[in-house]
Amino acid sequence: MAKLDIVTLPDPILRKVSTPVERVDDELRKTLDDMLETMYAAPGVGLAAIQVGIPRRFLVIDVADDEDEPAPLFLINPQIVELGSVMRKHEEGCLSIPDVRVEIERPATVKVRYLDREGHEAELEADGLLATAIQHEINHLDGKLIIDFLSSLKRDMVVRKFKKQARSTAPL
Repeated sequence: MAKLDIVTLPDPILRKVSTPVERVDDELRKTLDDMLETMYAAPGVGLAAIQVGIPRRFLVIDVADDEDEPAPLFLINPQIVELGSVMRKHEEGCLSIPDVRVEIERPATVKVRYLDREGHEAELEADGLLATAIQHEINHLDGKLIIDFLSSLKRDMVVRKFKKQARSTAPL
């Protein structure tokens, strides 16, 4: 396995809508494993392919507590088929927008249909942090970021900060 570079704001690839995966094969499974290693090292609970520069519809998630056994999920071409009616607020962070936390209200439950890492169709009903993480990562696949839940003023402040950082670290 290899650790991948995580793309950060203001990279425009984060705004791309990812295209579906056409074939689940060993190359894709290796990328999923590399993404999982990258996510654990960051550390994070979810990582979408677009966040490592791959505009394809797949992601990895593991919301297990540090003291629990890892419980990774691999979702390929995930589709939300049902959102719960009860809402849940959660302060979310994002590996592509380091040091920024945003309180977001999302449905507390979600039902998602996807292909697993073997290419088999699967469905999952999730609640709590797992439901939040699934919605967050699928947002990435659709080019949506946590800052999109902020007012335009606050969002512009975050974007300006990251553009300034990118300019100051860019090679001359």
